[in-house]
Amino acid sequence: MTPLMIGPEAESRLDWLALTDAIEAGHSLPRAEIADSFLYRGDDTLLTRSAWIDGLGLAVKPATIFPGNPGRGMPMVNGSVNLLDDADGRLRAIVDFHLVTKWKTAGDSLLSARKLARKDARRVLIVGAGNVAGSMIEAYRALIPNAEVLIWNRTAASAEKLAAQHGAEVAPDLQQAVQQAEIIATTTMSDQPVVLGEWLSPGTHLDLIGAYRPDLREVDDTAIRRARLFVDSRDTTIGHIGEIQIPLDNGVIRESDIIADFYDLPSGDYARRSDDEITIAKNGGGAHLDLMTARYILDAAG
Repeated sequence: MTPLMIGPEAESRLDWLALTDAIEAGHSLPRAEIADSFLYRGDDTLLTRSAWIDGLGLAVKPATIFPGNPGRGMPMVNGSVNLLDDADGRLRAIVDFHLVTKWKTAGDSLLSARKLARKDARRVLIVGAGNVAGSMIEAYRALIPNAEVLIWNRTAASAEKLAAQHGAEVAPDLQQAVQQAEIIATTTMSDQPVVLGEWLSPGTHLDLIGAYRPDLREVDDTAIRRARLFVDSRDTTIGHIGEIQIPLDNGVIRESDIIADFYDLPSGDYARRSDDEITIAKNGGGAHLDLMTARYILDAAG
């Protein structure tokens, strides 16, 4: 078997809603076996994620996160995605790392929004103005073609640039934008809460994306307390990501306060109950989601 090399040119064949369908279908298969390892050097991180889903295959994704790279004109995150055959373990494909990461990260949160946001939601706030923010605008507009998108960023010039690229508007005041939003995506890498729970209006849905380390979080304890809390995977958020673990360690929440993860999709528990409740979905982005996304890309590209 000669491994396929799938590059960014495959993106023209991909569809956001089809990806969320593939992710949901992947969670009806036997539960993934997952292994994550983290190595740190100051602010630099090596994250190696591996997953095996019986009937779907295996994926190994080493990723480096070097926050200083953009200042040197290089991407912050780099790596590779290796997709291996479920039957014989041979390498089936090497899929472009940035393609998988973009579609996995945004598709993960888009699936949460499909299940948890109000069906009439139109006002979307993106907090942050990096690559993930741009991907989330694309993803939300696949779900809500007439979405009204606002962007807030600490550096206004970055928000203005992203808004111009995507036909969005810049939010001059974060608190006011949060109060008016119906869907909020946080895409920062902050170690201090950016969005405060006291600002949230009833019925708001939040997709928390940026925090990926034990010391990072984007919303405060009040937001966590006020919301019904969901995660994409208990296995890759509890004990790994500050957004969940810091409130657990401080006694703000208990593990039982996490209502559901994606493996509860078949039971219907990963769902909004009323138009007034606030919902939070933490995107942990585990290796099993890389595997599901890489398989979707392989099937779509083929």
